[in-house]
Amino acid sequence: MLDYFYLGLYHALRFLVKISPKCVLKGFLKSLASAFYHLDKKHTNIMRVNLKMCFATLKDDEIERLIKKNYYNFALFAAEFLLNQNTTKEQILSKISFENEELFNSVLSQNRPIIVQTAHYGNWELFSLAMAARYGAVSIIGRALDSAKMNEILSANRTRFDIELIDKKSAVKQALKALNNRRLLGILVDQNTAKNEGLECEFFSHKIMHTHAASVFASKSGAIIIPAFIERNESKDNSKDDSFKIVFYEPIDMQVLSQNHSKDEALKLATQAQSDATAAQISKKPDEYFWMHKKFKCFYENSYA
Repeated sequence: MLDYFYLGLYHALRFLVKISPKCVLKGFLKSLASAFYHLDKKHTNIMRVNLKMCFATLKDDEIERLIKKNYYNFALFAAEFLLNQNTTKEQILSKISFENEELFNSVLSQNRPIIVQTAHYGNWELFSLAMAARYGAVSIIGRALDSAKMNEILSANRTRFDIELIDKKSAVKQALKALNNRRLLGILVDQNTAKNEGLECEFFSHKIMHTHAASVFASKSGAIIIPAFIERNESKDNSKDDSFKIVFYEPIDMQVLSQNHSKDEALKLATQAQSDATAAQISKKPDEYFWMHKKFKCFYENSYA
């Protein structure tokens, strides 16, 4: 029964988002973000802890401004997800630019498997659509939603443009097959993991547990890992849509790392490089990162009390 409630709510919200003028919609989303900032004490506190861990020199009022902007960006993300249903490749690419694309093209020219490492940053749902629209077949690893009806909708949105969904619970065989078939493999690597599911790394000079899935897949397949993130270019005209930019970072090559290091050392270096790339992108525009999960839980759990 709850599934049908979510489905009805989804269609109602999508209708309202589509008919609302941009300036009205953005005003509503700002009000919604403000309400969540004041009412969602749990996640506001998690965000406050994470930001203070990463940006110790920021004053309290600056932290609070970032949190409010983060809620607004997440509201925009939700609205854009509703609006992006059934769009064409041309419509997707019309609002995307690419920075440091020569790095990615250089990797493409080597005809090796490619792992695109990204994070819950910017509009990451749009990111996979844009990569598939620009470069072809994409496989992404993720988890299904708890609501079966909503998961159908999310899957339908994600699987356009030859995008394959791989359940993270049984990802190894499918992921390696995708890489062997020269499909781009997209992995979100930024969330906390259990100590037996990742490697200890640093993130803004603090210890974290970081998934080493991308490093392991690269080791097994000969793939090159390239970090990439999508950031928002906010329109100054409230009557217009925002545009987006996909930024590529220096590739991480496990084969090169393995020439001078042991297998374990190479895995650690590759995984740390992914953490560093994520931190570098967040430092540019911290309000676009999804700060609502307990990033430092493994080593600093008491900070979230």
